[in-house]
Amino acid sequence: MRTFFLTGTLLCAGFAVLLMAEVKTDYDHAANFGNYHTYSWIKADAGDSLWVDRIKSAVDQQLTAKGWTQAGGGGDVGVAAWGSRKNQQTLNTFYDGLGGGWFWRGFGGEGMATTTVENTPVGTLTVDLFDNNTKKLLWRGTATNTLSSKPEKNDEKLNKAVADLFKKFPPESKSY
Repeated sequence: MRTFFLTGTLLCAGFAVLLMAEVKTDYDHAANFGNYHTYSWIKADAGDSLWVDRIKSAVDQQLTAKGWTQAGGGGDVGVAAWGSRKNQQTLNTFYDGLGGGWFWRGFGGEGMATTTVENTPVGTLTVDLFDNNTKKLLWRGTATNTLSSKPEKNDEKLNKAVADLFKKFPPESKSY
């Protein structure tokens, strides 16, 4: 299994926060990827038809760049992709007291704590490639933490994540 990390910066309330998108791939080490040249879509799901089209377009672009051709149906490989999105909550607590410094009940006087909740969108994209004859999984790529809090940046982040998924695709066949 290969793991790659992407980094980006998100400005949030005047503070720069480092976001990391993690990309993992795994594949059938016995498969000869040189035997596969065409693909067809089995299914793509993201809970939103706009995102389905974006995901398919990004995957199509990467497979085409690798010399594969999309077949209307019955390609050598079947492609399935699904994306999910959720909000991850982060609690930020700031302490304040008279004269500055840390205060706790009975230690150093009265203090005040303010806690804010920050929602950060978290996205996960999984792309599977199956041998259409045997129905056996050949390759899986997963990218997590691929969304930004700015919707206009999400297309760019999706395209970068998919490009990184397919960076070392197809894997070299190993002879045993």
